[in-house]
Amino acid sequence: MAQDTADKDSKRSAFGPPAKQQQGRLFRIYNHYRVVISLMLLGLLLFDPFTTDSKFRWLEYYQAGVVTYLAINGFTALLLLAGFQPRQRHITLSILIDILVMHGLLLASTGITNGLANLVIISVAAGNILTPSRIGTFYAALAAICSLGISGWAVLAINETADDIVRAGSLGILYFAAAFVLQSISKRMIRSEALASSRARSIQELEQINQQIIQRMRTGILVLDRFGQIRLANAAAEELLFGVSADGEDLEPRARLLPKPLRQGLESWLKNPNMRIEPFQASSTSPLLQANFTQLDQERGDQILVFIEDMSKVTQQAQQMKLASLGRLTAGIAHEIRNPLGAISHAAQLMEESPSLDEGDLRMLDIIRRHSRRVNGIIENVLDLSRRRTANSELIDVGQWLREFRDDFVQTVNGETATTIELNISEQIPQARFDKSQIEQVMVNLCDNGLRYSKQQTGQNRIQLIAGATADGKRAYVDVRDFGPGISAEHRHSVFEPFFTTDKSGTGLGLYLARELCEANQAHLSLVDDGQPGCRFRITFAHPGRMI
Repeated sequence: MAQDTADKDSKRSAFGPPAKQQQGRLFRIYNHYRVVISLMLLGLLLFDPFTTDSKFRWLEYYQAGVVTYLAINGFTALLLLAGFQPRQRHITLSILIDILVMHGLLLASTGITNGLANLVIISVAAGNILTPSRIGTFYAALAAICSLGISGWAVLAINETADDIVRAGSLGILYFAAAFVLQSISKRMIRSEALASSRARSIQELEQINQQIIQRMRTGILVLDRFGQIRLANAAAEELLFGVSADGEDLEPRARLLPKPLRQGLESWLKNPNMRIEPFQASSTSPLLQANFTQLDQERGDQILVFIEDMSKVTQQAQQMKLASLGRLTAGIAHEIRNPLGAISHAAQLMEESPSLDEGDLRMLDIIRRHSRRVNGIIENVLDLSRRRTANSELIDVGQWLREFRDDFVQTVNGETATTIELNISEQIPQARFDKSQIEQVMVNLCDNGLRYSKQQTGQNRIQLIAGATADGKRAYVDVRDFGPGISAEHRHSVFEPFFTTDKSGTGLGLYLARELCEANQAHLSLVDDGQPGCRFRITFAHPGRMI
């Protein structure tokens, strides 16, 4: 089917624009030949003057014909030089003029025995190359009729021998033979060229499709040289490595250096191609990435193909499996834990009412109550995590949503100390697509933590909410900044791990649950190091055009 389609395309385009361009080029070459022949004929007249008329029947007519032929060809050459594009009728007229002028010169000279008869064969051949159709056969027939006419007139009018008629017949056979052979060759050449053009267009279309597929792949693709210079990068690689969401229209490499972890991984891989590098982060706000290297040219090894995979997607799938198992586990043990936990809490309350307790017993009861609440909080968080519903995303105006969230959150905060929540919202913020209830749950967790740690450090319930756009201006982000003691460098990579906490009263599941909710909305929660005191957590939303 593919071959049949290509053949049909070649037949339809045999005389299309590519064939016409080729025809124009061939006609220019043929006209150069005509100009050279005209100059040679004129030169023979000027440098070899004839004192007798023995070689010509009508010398004056012959001279006038040569000069006229040179003038026609010279004028045509000037038109072509000026950019004139000859059409089919112009080419046909030129071939007809050549055939008639050549036979006129034969008639004015010594007849069909003159060497100019060989030039007629060239004109017929050129006509069949330039117009490989029925008109080419007409050129051969016209030339044959003219040759026979001249020979017949010479035999009848001036008593020439019948050998001229035989020669004219032989020339006629040559005319038709040249016409048929060249028509066949020219048609095959045109079909081959048209087929090649059709296949070249198909290859170009396939290349464009491949480029679009590569650009829209969520796996980042890089082509590097051995020195780490980027030769090609798709949109996913730009977004994952540099935080730039490309439009996917061009594959030109950008003037950027590889992130340091990726460059170090490339150097290690060049030393040991069997080595698999460790996952890395291109920046503090980017997700965890995994790079795989391979050589494009096995012999020279000049170019290196790099696949960049977002490990958060793999991690998310693994987390889904873990959560499913965790859900089944917690559903089975929650009842078994809560019943004795409730009995312990109730017994502690009853003991607290006893008037005979001393101060040491009261401290023990307080420990029992606090740790019972902590265990109950762990069970609640695990149950919420395992029962998480699918995100119901919608397109949100981030600035307006953040203002509404701030007003609602302030009303829910209880405490003796006044709460200060500062807003800093940029003017140009792209929209984001997420589930409001789930992201608001994340924001409540971050704001509660921020207010608590700010009060511990400064004595004030104060946080900042910041909204802006990424470097490419196509993705929104929201920051929650507190003024607490911050997180030490050795703990920064562990804050999102489950059950990790620096607060003795915490469960260690808050930030873990927050990141899971962000991942469910294709957002990324990260801890930003801006060199300022306190902590700054950032939610970077996905491109609004990406459907969840």
